Amino acid sequence: MEVENTGDAFTIRLSKKSSAELAYHIEGSRIFLDSTYTPEEFRGKGVGARLVEAAISYAREKGLKVVPVCPFALEYFKKHPEHKEILSSDFDASYK
Repeated sequence: MEVENTGDAFTIRLSKKSSAELAYHIEGSRIFLDSTYTPEEFRGKGVGARLVEAAISYAREKGLKVVPVCPFALEYFKKHPEHKEILSSDFDASYK
C-alpha cells in the first residue's frame, strides 16, 4: 500500500474510485491527526493503521510531536504504546 502525502492528508488509493485518508494539520512543532476515513469494504484490513504509521514516520522525519485528535488515531496509540515517545507532551496523559 503506497501512501501519498498531499500536504494536508495522507492518502492510500484503494481502487480507481476509492481511497482512504488521514487528514492532518501542523501547528508549530506538532502535527494534529484530525480525521481518518477508510471505505467500509476496506475496514479491518490495516489500511487505517498504515495511514497512522505514515504520519508517525513523517513526524519523526520532520521532528514533530503527534496530537491524535481523531478516535481511530487515539485507539492506535492506545494499542501501540511503543510509539508513545512521539506524542506531544501536553497531550492528555490518559491516552499515553
